[in-house]
Amino acid sequence: MKVPFSDYTLGAGVATALVNTSALVRRSTGEMLVDPPALSRFLDEHRIAADAVDPDRGPTQRDLTAVLALRQEVRSLLETDGEDRVAEGANALLARAGTGPRLERDAEGRWQWYVTTASRASLAEELAAMIGTGLLGVLRTLAHDRIRHCASPACDGMFVDTSKAGRRRYCMPELCGNRINVAKHRARRHSTSETR
Repeated sequence: MKVPFSDYTLGAGVATALVNTSALVRRSTGEMLVDPPALSRFLDEHRIAADAVDPDRGPTQRDLTAVLALRQEVRSLLETDGEDRVAEGANALLARAGTGPRLERDAEGRWQWYVTTASRASLAEELAAMIGTGLLGVLRTLAHDRIRHCASPACDGMFVDTSKAGRRRYCMPELCGNRINVAKHRARRHSTSETR
């Protein structure tokens, strides 16, 4: 797998998405990665073409078990208060499968830095390298305070805010943010009907 070093949003987004597949976060729908086909859908949704996955067979139960362990590790890393500890943890994730930066031409012929993974890296190791690269990029380019808990009182999700303005409040804006907006709307309607 080749991970673009300059595009930290990719790895940060995968970290956010992976952490938020947990039943801890998705109380209403439960665990999202229940079996290897669910893991395959996750990879497809995030356009992750992992070298470790046989395209004909897809992820295995062993891959799923290792990715679930990685998910817990990434969650713990995101919950870490100190940015030095986040950097240390992200470097450790990257070191699992990353072979170091390489300068190569991209599809348009421009020189880009890439982190490549070892040829025998597992799916979880490839994801770890991608996530580690993303978190290091966030720390370097943005700041540690871009790693946040969801602002919804009904959610235990976490996210890495890579938005330009840095004002993101919800781990899944389309779900958590929408729920808050609906609740506020109902409260306004209810208070308006009471005053009549």
